[in-house]
Amino acid sequence: MQSFDLDKTDVSKIKAALGGSDEELQVILEEYHASEIAILFESLTKDDRQRIINLLSVETASEVISEMHEESHPEELLLQLHPDKRTEIVEELDYDDATDIISQLEEHEQKEILEDLSEDDASSIRNLLSYHEETAGGLMNTEFIRINLNLTKKDAIDEIIHQSEEIEEFYTVYVIDDENTFQGIVSLKDIIKAKGNVKITELVKAEVAWVHPDTDQEEVARLISQYNITSIPVLDSDMKLLGRVTFDDVIDVLEDENTEDILKISGVSEDEELSGNWIEAVKSRLPWLILNLGTAFLASGVIRHFEPTIKLIEVLPAYMTIIAGMGGNAATQALAVTVRRISLYDLTDNQAYRTVLKEVSVGLINGAVTGLIVFLFAIVFDSNPMLGLVIFLAMTGNLLIAGITGAGIPLILKRVGIDPAIASSIIITTFTDVFGFLLLLGLASELLL
Repeated sequence: MQSFDLDKTDVSKIKAALGGSDEELQVILEEYHASEIAILFESLTKDDRQRIINLLSVETASEVISEMHEESHPEELLLQLHPDKRTEIVEELDYDDATDIISQLEEHEQKEILEDLSEDDASSIRNLLSYHEETAGGLMNTEFIRINLNLTKKDAIDEIIHQSEEIEEFYTVYVIDDENTFQGIVSLKDIIKAKGNVKITELVKAEVAWVHPDTDQEEVARLISQYNITSIPVLDSDMKLLGRVTFDDVIDVLEDENTEDILKISGVSEDEELSGNWIEAVKSRLPWLILNLGTAFLASGVIRHFEPTIKLIEVLPAYMTIIAGMGGNAATQALAVTVRRISLYDLTDNQAYRTVLKEVSVGLINGAVTGLIVFLFAIVFDSNPMLGLVIFLAMTGNLLIAGITGAGIPLILKRVGIDPAIASSIIITTFTDVFGFLLLLGLASELLL
């Protein structure tokens, strides 16, 4: 199956079908997978979404809602539905998906939905709602296969078959003892291949990765990626199994975290929805722009201080933009690489030092090469070797500073407990602008006047 891209033809087809009978619309909907319908929902009104959901089977409708992006607000669609239809859909959802959606509602709305569910389903969802959404507890699904380590191969297979009737899919079988304490995992393949009537205790793999319910979601994703596992068990302080986090949930986490980091580095609040209106965008971005304006006055102050030099050497403003622009770009490159390293690894002091040293070396080399190019440019077009030397030194120095600040500042912010993606970009821009102008104008004042 090829990946589905939202196409005007598909949107037009659905909208045309919405103008016809329910039977005609159902025929068109059968051409699309549930995940594709979820994508198409982004271009439809709330009323159209509600009509389509009501036409779909409970199984398909639940899959569509679970596949909807958070910014499409599946929780609002759920509230629009008739209580009976809504209850059927929620009960069809995996507990973790149901919890993710219901958690976006007001408390009285959550209560309204949970009161219509069976006692077991409501209890499971309430339990998951008690965990922070960005932790293992908030991600985990409480439906999993577990067997006793004292079972024989035959009894274990019978138990797995029995439990799997209530679970759509599973990747790993978890092993517990008589006290319900986690003992490890065993693969279905190993059970099936085992000879005779061997006991599970002989097949169990005890050394496995696991997490507590309050483990941050980024750490959960890192562990699943590091150990190449399809799911990871969530255990309480007494080593009792609470649930599992699967790789498909981690994919969503990685996408959300990457989007969040990109927005932060760009000076955009993580609260701004990508599909939000202009009012939300202004509220999100304006505070950062005002802060950036304040730092820009520092660079402006340097220029004002050297105003006599600029008046005497009229060509300097043309090179000031080059020095500042190159410094900002180089610092942003170093920042992006460093923030990415921080997000992937818990850097030791030695690794942090080597990261800064690497960016200093890169900055020095790149500064010298680009400075040499501008040096030659100044000789050819301005016939002024001394001006070229000043620009060469300023360019080399500013890219060196860009490397130091681009790598050093996020590491310092991380050390003091501040998210390095939030404030780093504004700080490094200030450094490269101020020092870029200071180096160029200061050297020009000393060497050219």
